[in-house]
Amino acid sequence: MQTMENAAPGAENGPEKAPGVAPVHPSRRPAPWPIEFYRSAVGKKWVMALTGIMLMGYVFAHMVGNLKIYQGAHAINVYGEFLRELLYPLMPRTVTLWGMRIGLTAAFVLHIHSAYSLTRMNKRAQAGGYATQRDYIAANAASRSMRWTGVIILLYLAFHLADLTWGFVNPDFVRGDVYRNLQASLGNVGPAGIYVVANIALGLHLWHGAWSMFQSLGLNNPKYNAWRRNFAIGFAVLVTVGNLSFPLAIVSGVAEDEVCFEQGDRVVSCEEVFADGIRNGDFTVDEFDELSDHERHKILEAYHAQEELRELQEEEG
Repeated sequence: MQTMENAAPGAENGPEKAPGVAPVHPSRRPAPWPIEFYRSAVGKKWVMALTGIMLMGYVFAHMVGNLKIYQGAHAINVYGEFLRELLYPLMPRTVTLWGMRIGLTAAFVLHIHSAYSLTRMNKRAQAGGYATQRDYIAANAASRSMRWTGVIILLYLAFHLADLTWGFVNPDFVRGDVYRNLQASLGNVGPAGIYVVANIALGLHLWHGAWSMFQSLGLNNPKYNAWRRNFAIGFAVLVTVGNLSFPLAIVSGVAEDEVCFEQGDRVVSCEEVFADGIRNGDFTVDEFDELSDHERHKILEAYHAQEELRELQEEEG
């Protein structure tokens, strides 16, 4: 047993003050199993893969839903209202939508954090000489690609929310009017260009992410590599082409619907006007199809006159 006489110099001041001896850090207190699992590299890979699957499902569903814009103003606005009324009246209006938004935000944060943590762990391993030069170059190239496309997607998400959800940067934003907000934003070359660049970055990110997702889950077998590659390419191309079509169609006027008039701040499509006319017995669908453009225009002018007369009567009464 070591005594004070043969102890190392400076030991009388305590081991933490002994020269040339690094202090001993206490080990971390044990945490619940999910947290301990997430602290490991395997846990981080699983979290990144599973949250990636959630986010891939969201971007695919979002793209499919936005295809409604090719059916006109009425269809895309009805779709937007459908999302706000999910599970209503079982749940209050918009509660389910906000629950989905919160879940996606949590998945997004965990995805970013796990990716960042794995990058740090890989750098420490490379610094310790655990990777060959060839492996380092390949991993670093993939990491740089995912890192920069990830940053672009993050910036794009902030702009997208400010543009079409909150309306901070939309010049003609009306809450709840999906068609009007899309036209007001993507009808301009600047915002349309931002969406094009961002969705190309999203496609590259999805391509590499869909490929590496299976490897992160331990599903890496040479027999399935061709299927993995085809799935990654097919999914990325499908989402990218669909998303790119929206800004290009709107800025070029291809997806512009014939908007009959505006009721207050909300766009009202011709379909709604015609439906009101049919409902009131003013004309049938067959009769409307037989009308010329000039006659249809006269019907709309009469509708405007009726609305103005009704407003005057309400003010006087």
